[in-house]
Amino acid sequence: MLYTLNIQNKKLKSSIQLPGSKSESNRALIIQQLCAGNITIENLSSAIDTEVLNQILIDFKKGETTFDVKLAGTAMRFLTAFFASRDCNIILTGSDRMKQRPIDILVKALRQIDAKIDYIEKSGYPPIHVIGKSLQGGKISIDGSVSSQYITALLLIAPTLTEGLEIELREKITSESYIEMTIQLMNNFSVEVERNKNCLVVRPQLYAAKNIVVEGDWTSASYWYAIVALSEEAEIELFDLRSDSLQGDAIVAKLFEVFGVETKYNEKSVQILKATKQLPNKFEFDFSDCPDLAQTIAVVVSALNIPAIFTGLETLLIKETNRVEALKNELVKIGVEVNILNKGSIHIVPAKRINSSNIVIDTYNDHRMAMAFAPLAIVFENLKINNPSVVKKSYPTFWEDIKKIGFSIS
Repeated sequence: MLYTLNIQNKKLKSSIQLPGSKSESNRALIIQQLCAGNITIENLSSAIDTEVLNQILIDFKKGETTFDVKLAGTAMRFLTAFFASRDCNIILTGSDRMKQRPIDILVKALRQIDAKIDYIEKSGYPPIHVIGKSLQGGKISIDGSVSSQYITALLLIAPTLTEGLEIELREKITSESYIEMTIQLMNNFSVEVERNKNCLVVRPQLYAAKNIVVEGDWTSASYWYAIVALSEEAEIELFDLRSDSLQGDAIVAKLFEVFGVETKYNEKSVQILKATKQLPNKFEFDFSDCPDLAQTIAVVVSALNIPAIFTGLETLLIKETNRVEALKNELVKIGVEVNILNKGSIHIVPAKRINSSNIVIDTYNDHRMAMAFAPLAIVFENLKINNPSVVKKSYPTFWEDIKKIGFSIS
């Protein structure tokens, strides 16, 4: 399937109901299963990743033993630790791409506390066979530079272990804001996490049963910030976002100030507006704590002809696709050069913009590629997005929502 995007009116005004945060939802679902009492989760994300995780947890209660996470990386990581600490005998598999995404760091960490996990096909990668049991816990040492989801998976089960868990984080810690989100969410359910630099300690505790209302998704909000940044005039209200957000990607409001986007916080929403502002001569930022914003901002600086250096992109190499290579491949189509400096850094060199229409953006089965590039329809006529249905992974109503502000899709 191919979508062709156009927009006639570059003066935009609308109100948008964002999906619930996928990151908060997935953590809350695991906590819900680990809590002795009942937890009600309101505004649960409609993302396919969350639906997959939720359905697997339901099916597990029914006694099923083989589970397919499809493309849901968070589900694969969280469930590996969850099942390892439950009394079960299960197979956990996923899509072809999931079978290329490493899980060995997490498995090795769990094996340090006597978890029984075996590889079925390629060593270090799904699918896996988990023979779960009650784990004592103890001390774990893990590389913190690859994925914060490994650390979150361990933290979530830690209070249920007989001796709790002490986690030593080695190397540079990536996506630390997501670890902090996990800790704050655990705190909300009355579980204390002690932190001393690169050491996390969780003693045996009980999750307190209480209800939670999931906040709107700040990563999804980033695409609206990009639309405002590229528009002539815009005022968009985004519901269910908070200034005191647990989400690291809430930094998008601060980042987009340099691109002329103003944020006003209301009681239950934020308003983002196009402001008159001189654009910077260059842009540099370390995305280690918010890697999911990198694609969106790469497109924005490219469209605004701002040279940029991005660092902290290591985790993008093992996402739904190699996002660094994907960005390089697609930005060249609008005359932008992307130089890969090392595995975690890129230099974006704007070129004289191609005066062209009918540019086709490939999405590589990656939801964020589709949504990050969609705002370019404000700049290029007949912008085409290949395989647009990939947005269902995190923001199923994205295409319907951008129609509300005047995008035409054919």
